[in-house]
Parts: sequence; C-alpha cells; structure tokens
Amino acid sequence: MAYYRPPGPPADPLIVRDLTRLQETMRAQVRLLPLPRVPALIAGCDSSFPTPDTILSVFVLLRFPSLEVVEKVYHTSAVELPYIPGLLSFREAPNLLLAYEKLQQKPDVIMVDGHGIAHPRRMGIAAHLGVLLDVPTFGVAKQKLTGTYQEPALTKGSISLLLDKNGELLGEVIRSKDKINPLFVSPGHRCDQATATQLTLACLRGYKLPEPTRLADHWAEEFKKELK
Repeated sequence: MAYYRPPGPPADPLIVRDLTRLQETMRAQVRLLPLPRVPALIAGCDSSFPTPDTILSVFVLLRFPSLEVVEKVYHTSAVELPYIPGLLSFREAPNLLLAYEKLQQKPDVIMVDGHGIAHPRRMGIAAHLGVLLDVPTFGVAKQKLTGTYQEPALTKGSISLLLDKNGELLGEVIRSKDKINPLFVSPGHRCDQATATQLTLACLRGYKLPEPTRLADHWAEEFKKELK
C-alpha cells in the first residue's frame, strides 16, 4: 500500500488506545485455513493517497488461473484518520470496503497490497480487511514491517521464512524475479501461508509484483487521471 505520511503533532492517545484495543479484538477473529477449493476469481486491491486529504482504493477482479481481467472498480473518500504507525489499516479499510461494494462479482480470495499477519500486532491490512469482509485474504508487501529472515537465493521462486523473535512464522520472503528485491507474503484471514505462497507464485507473469496487485496499482494510476 502507498501511504501519505503528513507532518504533524502526535496522534490523540485516546484514539491510539481505542484503535489498538479494537485491533486486538479483531486479531482474535483471524483464522488461518487452507482454501476449500481452487479459486475461480481472485481480486487484487491497493490504496493510495492522491492528495493529503483524499484516499483512492482500487479492486481488480481476475479469473484464476488465466488472470483475465473481469472487473476493475475504484472509490475515493476524504481521509478521516491521521497517519498512525501500526494502525494504518483503520485509515484505509473504510474506503476499501466502499470500493469492494462496487464489484458486480465477488472474489473467492483477495490479494492485498500490504501485510497480513506479518505485522507487530498480527493485524496488517490484509488481515483487517479479511475479518471485516469475512473473505479469504492474504498480503503481498514490498517491504518488511516486522520479523527477521535470511535473504532468499537470487533466482525467481526462491523462498525463505519470515519469523518473529520467538521463531513463530509470520510469512515467507519470495524472490518473484531474478536478482530483484523480494516480496513479503503473509496470510490475512481464512487463508494459510501455503495457499498465500502458492497463489502468489501462480500469479507471477514476468514482473516483480503478481498480477492482481500489479494491476490494482496500474489502475490506481489510471483512475487518478479521472480525478484531475
């Protein structure tokens, strides 16, 4: 996900407290399970901030495994929450839900541009969105948020584990293209690590990013032009 990080005073501690408590409640609802069947439709989603006061969220729906685009939708809203590290999901999720509602068909699984449980409180945007929608989700992020790992080999398809300080699995680090920086893949909700990794690899088409999130990012740039 792209984040707008405005300068300003620290967030209201009461807001931080309340959202942290809500995040912990949502975390208890997360279930990491394999998908019951191979998905027929997979969605990619992404959010960005065209202006300091505006959020743009995009969903692209694709057939699986052909990755033919079925639908692409977006929604814009006013930003209602300041940038608060660790609580970015609360800033983005409301607008993502409004974009999701515009889809005529609903996906069997959502690939989110961001983290799933590979988050300090195990509630990245993929987990957050999955719990709210009660839909299988997983995250594919370009940068590490938490955990440690050994660099995977430089060849496409190489994988290493992303672990917390206690050795618990947070995700997997995947080289999606030869000799480029890896991706950080983690389950969100109603999806397990094996499924998240398998789907990520199955959606690679020669780019660093898998097609669902690559196309969501692409269409975000196109939709921004309509806002000008």
